[in-house]
Amino acid sequence: MSTPAYMLVEMNITDPERYKEYMARAPLAVKAHGGEYLVRGGRHETLEGDWKPHRVAMLRFPSYEQAKAFYDAEQYVQARSYRAGATEYFNMVLVEGVSAPV
Repeated sequence: MSTPAYMLVEMNITDPERYKEYMARAPLAVKAHGGEYLVRGGRHETLEGDWKPHRVAMLRFPSYEQAKAFYDAEQYVQARSYRAGATEYFNMVLVEGVSAPV
């Protein structure tokens, strides 16, 4: 069993209409690489520190390698081109998860 990996994303969408084009394509690329959305927007609040993201997303992939393959895949490269100009910022971090004890 491989260790899952997670993508944490914070963004500020400034052009919702243009961003819809990205969201029509990105989930197909995520699914093609075994990923799934765990969080995509929704209610949130900062509990500690000064981090104040406008919008947060979190994705899970079966492995770090599959997450990297998703990010580098032509399908997602094309999806990202639709995001250009639709956000003030889009920060993404990939982190390896922990293996659950058996």
